[in-house]
Amino acid sequence: MTATQLSGKTWRRLFRDVYVEANAEVDHLNRGAAALRYLVPEGILTGVSAAFAYGVLFGAADLVEMLVPVPHGPIKGIIMHHGPTMDGDVREVAGLPVASPARTCWDLVRHRPLPEVIAYLDQFLGRGLVTLEELEKYAWEREREPYWQRFLQAARLADGGAESPGESRSRLMLVTNGVPHPTTQFVITHRGRFVARVDLAWAEYRVALEYDGFEFHSARSDLARDRARLNRQVLAGWLIIHVTGDRLRRDLPSVVAEVLAALRTRGWPERPRLTDE
Repeated sequence: MTATQLSGKTWRRLFRDVYVEANAEVDHLNRGAAALRYLVPEGILTGVSAAFAYGVLFGAADLVEMLVPVPHGPIKGIIMHHGPTMDGDVREVAGLPVASPARTCWDLVRHRPLPEVIAYLDQFLGRGLVTLEELEKYAWEREREPYWQRFLQAARLADGGAESPGESRSRLMLVTNGVPHPTTQFVITHRGRFVARVDLAWAEYRVALEYDGFEFHSARSDLARDRARLNRQVLAGWLIIHVTGDRLRRDLPSVVAEVLAALRTRGWPERPRLTDE
């Protein structure tokens, strides 16, 4: 085909010299398959692209991320890392070579900021793609490499109970700023009855934090239901702190201070643990 034909409305460019019909549905895994088949056949999908292959993806991901054995020239639309693989580092997913869950997490730790990494690790753990023990074992297998301690730290900060990236980031911000590690998705009961499930809880002190994804409720019924839920939690003896993603970003020190103050009012760390009635 000629360059003129390819530049028309019939075709859509994916990468250099790689086109697809304009009306074709192309997701991130399709882009990865095209990159591997036509541009970097020696590569394996890793990082965010491997996470997509395992069903873990936050938002849009246009750049294909892959690992190659030796340095490769730049290709627009592809993020390339280079380095050797260990035994068990590569799996076949949907007919494509993909980094194992542990290796994917390793590459995420190497190339992404910690808050983003924790959100991915939480999802990998929560979906049963990898266990904490497997991640720790993988870290020790790479203890001679520069990032192994960072990887081990990230693994120990991860928690498979988180249900969203926002919850993961909230927990990480608190824990790395001196707040004791909470229990995720804790079920509050009172006198044998279900009260609520909360995002983060310090159950021994009956303090919980709820992550609100939106600043306002869209309907009166939503607000009334949430207030009734809050009342039940208070009557069960719990102190509930509500935060939004915006406030965590803009006013983290105050949020941390509020959580620590709430814990102190419940005896942290002097008093013995409280038990449910």
